[in-house]
Amino acid sequence: MTIDIIQIVGLGLIATFLALVVKEQKPQFAFLLTVFVGVFIFLFLIDEIAKVIQMLQSIAEQANMNMIYLQTILKIIGIAYIAEFGAQIAKDAGQAAIASKIELAGKVLILVMAIPILTAVIEMVISFLPTA
Repeated sequence: MTIDIIQIVGLGLIATFLALVVKEQKPQFAFLLTVFVGVFIFLFLIDEIAKVIQMLQSIAEQANMNMIYLQTILKIIGIAYIAEFGAQIAKDAGQAAIASKIELAGKVLILVMAIPILTAVIEMVISFLPTA
């Protein structure tokens, strides 16, 4: 784990330095370098993400949790990370307005995905209330 973060930070710092040097002559290449390194770092982390998902599934099975809720939560987390990644790329390209729209879209999609969980929580609370 420690070596992984050192490698990621090292790659990020080298890419940052290269992007700053290249940006003055060829801004398009600097942007492409930034995007490429961002995607590479994300791909580097896929195995770790898979381990976390497997662990959460195991915990959910032990707790007899409905797997639909876990899948929904994982989708929500995925939407949040993907939206953040896309927004950061747009910001790096100098497109703050597009970045804010990506963030808004992520938030709306998260709200849509959360509706079944919110409904289940409300139904559970209502079931605990005494009926007259």
